Amino acid sequence: MAVQAAHELHDGDVVFVGIGLPNLACNLARATHAPKLVLIYESGAVGAVPDRLPVSIGDPALVTGSLAVASMADIFQCYLQGGRIQVGFLGGAQVDRYGNINSTVIGSYAHPKVRLPGSGGACEIAIHAERVVVVAPLSPRSFPAEVDFITSPGHNGKYGSRKQLGLPGGGPSRIVTDLGILAPGGSDGELELVAIYPNVEVEQVRQKVGWPLKVAARLETIQPPSERELYLLRNVLDVDHLYIGKRDA
Repeated sequence: MAVQAAHELHDGDVVFVGIGLPNLACNLARATHAPKLVLIYESGAVGAVPDRLPVSIGDPALVTGSLAVASMADIFQCYLQGGRIQVGFLGGAQVDRYGNINSTVIGSYAHPKVRLPGSGGACEIAIHAERVVVVAPLSPRSFPAEVDFITSPGHNGKYGSRKQLGLPGGGPSRIVTDLGILAPGGSDGELELVAIYPNVEVEQVRQKVGWPLKVAARLETIQPPSERELYLLRNVLDVDHLYIGKRDA
């Protein structure tokens, strides 16, 4: 997932980075095919070049060597709302058929079964970034037909489409999962399967989502990570295995 998310980035992209796999993916892209990637963190680091994998958005490693350190207000108002962010990375507890993301509650808002961390900057990123890459493992609970609460808007839903709501950004462009990649298709932006990992069958993916998943007419087959990418992940970027887990014996 980290490697495929890294492949979604192009050299020179201005990226609003979160912590977790998106953070790992951005630093992998910067170490391989996108050395001129501009990383912006919610805490205020602009053009961060961390010499180790940061463990939070407030990690001091983000400040050393960065282009600038701005206030959080400047990051959101001048960069994000100003239309200067090309790629936003998001995750969440639920992602529905139109790319809406829930990171607020499971169940009803008034009486939730589980209360989640909430939006943070996710809603603003989903609204304003030119394109959004979502990283989330597939499961029927995590990919229902409709999320319990719309924290971050996708392409369509009960409140209308992005165009109807006047949202300036492009919305989710790719959903990177542990079995393949989903992307919006058709006029309504419903997610469909566009790429699949080696040794994965389409039916396996369909069983992990809560709606009748469509498959693109031309389905990409994703190549496995290269030896160099694996080496960088395991031995350089995530030496302490904070995100990728322990390697099988």
